[in-house]
Amino acid sequence: MDTRLLRVLVELSDRGTLRAVAEATGYGTSAVSQQLATLTREVGAPLVERTGRTVRLTPAGRRLVAHARPILAAVDAARAALARGGEPGGAVHVASYASVLSGDLIPVVRELVVSHPGLQLLLQEQEPPEVLRLLAEDRVDLGFVYDYDLVPRGWDGYTVRQLCETPMVLAVPAERDLPERIDAPGRLCALAGQSWVVNSRGPADDELAVRVCALAAYQPMIEHRADSMDLVLDLVSADLGVALVPGHLPEHPGVRFVPMPGVPVRRRMFSITRPGREHWPAVSLVIERVAAHALAERWRSGQPLVVGQPGDQGEHHHE
Repeated sequence: MDTRLLRVLVELSDRGTLRAVAEATGYGTSAVSQQLATLTREVGAPLVERTGRTVRLTPAGRRLVAHARPILAAVDAARAALARGGEPGGAVHVASYASVLSGDLIPVVRELVVSHPGLQLLLQEQEPPEVLRLLAEDRVDLGFVYDYDLVPRGWDGYTVRQLCETPMVLAVPAERDLPERIDAPGRLCALAGQSWVVNSRGPADDELAVRVCALAAYQPMIEHRADSMDLVLDLVSADLGVALVPGHLPEHPGVRFVPMPGVPVRRRMFSITRPGREHWPAVSLVIERVAAHALAERWRSGQPLVVGQPGDQGEHHHE
C-alpha cells in the first residue's frame, strides 16, 4: 500500500475537504480524488462518501486512518534514522510564540548559519493555537508553544517535549503601593482593586488571571489587552494595570516585578512536532539548541528553573 495515498486519506480526515487537502499537499483537487479512488480499489472497501457537495470518511475510512497514523509516523522515524549519519541540512519551517522567537530562536539561527551552513530555518511568529493549526496542515515542521501549570493545554496527536518552566511574577507600576512579594494567596487581595492587562492573542492568559485571583476569592478586572510583552509592560508602566509575566524578563522602566513564592505559577515551554518528525536530524538539532539556549538565558536571569527531560515531564507522544 502506497504511503503517499495513506497520507492523502489522513489529510482528508484532518482537514475535511478535498480543496483543503489539495492546498496542503500541492496536488490538484482532481488528483486528490484520483488518489482516494486508487486507495479505495487497493483496500476493496469504500473509504469516503459524498454528503451533498462535501465528502466524509466512511467507518472503513476512519478505521484505516487510525492504522495509517502510526504507520506514517514510523516511516518518518525510519527516514530520520537513516539520515542520522549525515549532516543536518535542508529547510526547517518553525513556528513559535514571540518571546522564544526573539530570545532563543534568533540567536540559535545565528549560530547554525555558521556551524551548519546547509541548514535553513524559516521562522514565523504565532501563538500556540495557530502553531497547532499549522502543524495539523503540515505547513511547519516544528513548533514552540507554552502553557501554564494552572491552565494546562492539550497536545493530542503530537509529540511534545517540555523544555523548561519559568516562574510567573506580577508586573506592577513602580510607584504603586503594592506588596513587595506574594508570600501567600491571601496577599493577592492587595490587588483586588487593580485593573489587569493580558495577552490579547492568548485566551489562556485571561483564564490564568481568573484562576490566580480566585485563590484570593475575587474576580480580576481585565481591562486592557496587548499582543506583545513589551506592550503589556508599557501599559503597566503607564499605571493602567497589573499583569502576570514570566520571571526572566529584563527590567522595564516604570515597572516593578513582584515575586510570588506563595502562589507558584509557572509557564511551561514545549517543542511540538507531528509524530516521528522529532527524530529528523535537522529538527532534533534545533530542539536541542533552543532548549540549551533557553535554559542558559533563564539561568543567567537568576530565576529558579525546572527542566523537562524525556521520561518525566519531557517527551510525550499524545494520541
